[in-house]
Amino acid sequence: MYPHLMKANRVCYPGYALLLSVCISACGDQNTRSPVQAPGAKKSTKTEVLEAGADVLQGKEPLRNMNIYLDGFHFYSGAMQAQMEAHHFCTKLNEDVIQAVIFDGNAADAKIMGVEYIISRRLFEKLPTEEKKLWHSHRYEVKSGTLVAPGLPNVAEHELMEQVVSTYGKTIHTWHTDRDKELPLGGPLLMMGFTQDGQIDTAMVGQRDRRMQISTAEKRRQRADIAAPDVLSGADAWQQGQVRQFEVTQRANAAHQH
Repeated sequence: MYPHLMKANRVCYPGYALLLSVCISACGDQNTRSPVQAPGAKKSTKTEVLEAGADVLQGKEPLRNMNIYLDGFHFYSGAMQAQMEAHHFCTKLNEDVIQAVIFDGNAADAKIMGVEYIISRRLFEKLPTEEKKLWHSHRYEVKSGTLVAPGLPNVAEHELMEQVVSTYGKTIHTWHTDRDKELPLGGPLLMMGFTQDGQIDTAMVGQRDRRMQISTAEKRRQRADIAAPDVLSGADAWQQGQVRQFEVTQRANAAHQH
């Protein structure tokens, strides 16, 4: 047990939308299976028929807007040794706010691990001091090449990272699939991002690179020209010993407190 972007859904350059569509369907987007096997009976024919009908008849606008895919790595706040890969499927709400659902893979069997909210430097500056301690910077993740956008051409990914580099994320995992291999157990946990060399498990990164046929080292070289402002005070608070984590506590029922 552990203690305790982008332009808003528009073309970034000529042909970008077409390239994005092609890459999502053809550029290795289904190469990471979930390491978790949830218990339960196999889907019945009736369930499969109902799912097929729902797929055709029901609207899914929030899901259709998740048109940005990012792959990176997280660790539990207060427990850096507990690290995992995280697949982010993102919606850009506007030029300052992105929301992402995080999975443990990108194949059909992927399990939802949690969520991440990503905001601009401008919005982060306005947060209360204590709130800032829940957020992490993306500067190192971008500049190190560990955060990638699988399937995008280099020029499009570079433009995307130019916008992500100065953002901040608040990440909460609800299914800790690195240890809970059947069901989501326990309470939600706050996650953090890496901030310098020597922190991340290089074997984990290498495994990701081989699976996705990419090179983190090469991406690092390609991003050397990305301007990266200094991280604002308050973010990555764990580095100053200000570790924050969620706990499940017991309290009396409100109806019996009077």
